[in-house]
Amino acid sequence: MKAYKKTGIVLSLSLAIFILFCSFVGARELAAPESLEIRDTPSDRGDTLLISWHKIPQESEELEYIIYRSASPEGPFEEIERFPTNEKYASDLPQFFGFKKENEEFHAFEVDPIWETKQVKSRTVDGEWKTSSKKNRALLSFYKIGITNGETTVQGEKIVSGTPVQNWFRKNRINGLCFLVIMFFFVLYYISKAQRNPNIFLRMIPGINAVDEAVGRATEMGKPILYSTGYYDISELSTICSVNILAHVAKKVAQYDSRLIVPCKWPIAMTVCQEVVREAYINAGRPDAFNIDDIFSVAGEQFSYTIGVDSIMVREKPAANFFLGTFAAEALILAETGATTGAIQIAGTDSNYQIPFFVVACDYCLIGEELYAASAYLGRNPKLVGTLKAQDAGKLLLFTLLIVGTIMVTFGAFYKDADFLQYIRQFFLVR
Repeated sequence: MKAYKKTGIVLSLSLAIFILFCSFVGARELAAPESLEIRDTPSDRGDTLLISWHKIPQESEELEYIIYRSASPEGPFEEIERFPTNEKYASDLPQFFGFKKENEEFHAFEVDPIWETKQVKSRTVDGEWKTSSKKNRALLSFYKIGITNGETTVQGEKIVSGTPVQNWFRKNRINGLCFLVIMFFFVLYYISKAQRNPNIFLRMIPGINAVDEAVGRATEMGKPILYSTGYYDISELSTICSVNILAHVAKKVAQYDSRLIVPCKWPIAMTVCQEVVREAYINAGRPDAFNIDDIFSVAGEQFSYTIGVDSIMVREKPAANFFLGTFAAEALILAETGATTGAIQIAGTDSNYQIPFFVVACDYCLIGEELYAASAYLGRNPKLVGTLKAQDAGKLLLFTLLIVGTIMVTFGAFYKDADFLQYIRQFFLVR
């Protein structure tokens, strides 16, 4: 009996020693990285810090890194992020570390600091005051890293600290600055060139060339011309471009002694259109033919305006309709009503959703930026023409750079030791 007791005691001690040994080995296998470093994230607004450490040999999907943060080195530390140990390498952040091979040997991750907040009062739409918290400044924050296999968690002993700093210049967007400077010189060059030669070549746009045809057709038929500047007020760029085109149309109407109807949605836009048309008649030498009653405000509500313009088209039967500006749901209603009256229709909008409706229901359609180019094309203002030519040159340059950058980036992926290719690859990186 004593022999059995001794055997049981020996087995129990052996089992306890084995468990302790396995725990000791498992703890050693789960040793947290001690090569922890922290730095300010370069080229940012001072919102984050960049924490990095060398990878461990036994990285896998089963193991996870845990990042802890605290306002004091003594703690308590709270978990702010965890991810598998085979993710988030420095090679995933080329904007900070480049494209070097050694970036695959250590991890890097952007962490948020602890913020000091302040209470801010603001007035709501109902006129009531509400209090909300707003970030004031970043505080000194302390970080450490741990590792877990789902059952056991080991925290590293090394603690790092840092405070983010706002950067005045974003070095990782130097490519955008270079392109901006080049565009600046393009604009100056082409404006100067357009001042010397106002008839500088511009690509022909069928919808613009049809303006004179539409005005002439209306004059021959003895019918009026209807012009709409769109949904928005004069504060929008598309409306301003439409008013510039209206000046050219009004000048042709004055020369041909026809009638121009301009129904407006906004009172301010109506006033501007009246003055533009009046000036066009004066420049054409026929100020007495200007009729201010043909430029009026219809309604400020979207579909009330639409119904009003539709009634004018059905009643007056204009021979030409111009829909130039930004349009919304009323686009197809206006264009279809105009088509039923047999009018020649020229439309142009920067609203991508309405372009298909104008294309199918109108005779000519200015698509997107063609609306902006039309005022330069018709008015031949040197500043507008020069800016338009500069944009075309900039697009050609950008297209060339995209091809060259694609080639260099492709070669740079195969020759990571070539610093020259890596610098070019870094330059063409879009952020």
